[in-house]
Parts: sequence; structure tokens; C-alpha cells
Amino acid sequence: MKIAISACLLGTPCRYDAANNKNEILLKKLQEHQLIPFCPEDFAFGTPRPTMDLVRTNLGDKALSNETGEDLSPPVISYAQTFFDAHSDIDLVIGKDRSPSCGVCSARVYNEEKNLLSSTQTGLMIREAKKRNIDCIDAEKFEGF
Repeated sequence: MKIAISACLLGTPCRYDAANNKNEILLKKLQEHQLIPFCPEDFAFGTPRPTMDLVRTNLGDKALSNETGEDLSPPVISYAQTFFDAHSDIDLVIGKDRSPSCGVCSARVYNEEKNLLSSTQTGLMIREAKKRNIDCIDAEKFEGF
């Protein structure tokens, strides 16, 4: 099985703070599968980088920089499209829970005043996978399998 997986879960130091989210339990369960790492935020903005949040605007949900308020969505969406074009035979995507890019059903969305609207949304990278009908799951839910 070909599985696209958030690179931080493999131990790549690509979180906003240059740390990782290495998940040994998850990796043990996946050892028989072909893993294809991805990190749209590291690719687009480098590491370390300022944090971003999904914010509901009148133009839809946008990934806005917490430092500058800039819309960071376009490079993340472009990366996702290019990634899934290059890997059209992915069977499953495992995303980092709560990530504005990689959260499957746990991304947080705020209003423009930074009040939490939902903590069960889909991150920008995962939205592209779902458009392509690729099965997706948050890492913390996969651990329960």
C-alpha cells in the first residue's frame, strides 16, 4: 500500500518550531507499507517559520499568518496539487492531527477575531486529497487501528 504521510510523523524536523512529531507506534504499524512523506508548510515557507491558523473569511477558509495576517494558502494549495499530481497512485493519506494543512478531521478554524468556530475541519493539503477521493485519516485516529 502506498501511504502519503506528514513528514513530521516520520521524525523530520519540519514543524513550525523545527521540532518533529515522530510517532513510533504509528511507524511500527506502517513498516510493511511504502511511505511517501509530505510537508507543504516546510516546502513553502521553510523551517522554522511563524505559525498560521485557518480563518474563516468571506472568501472561504484561509491559512493566515499569526505574525503578519498574510494569506499563506496559495503556496500550500499549489504544493498539494503538485504532490498529488506526482503521486496519483496514493492509497491513503495520514495527516498530522490539528494541523491547518494536514489535519483530516481535527483542524481548527477561527473567525477573523480569532474565536474558535470548529475543531473538526480539514486542513488545506487534505482538502486536495479528498477532492481526488483519496482516503485520509488523522495520525491519532490511525494509532487506534
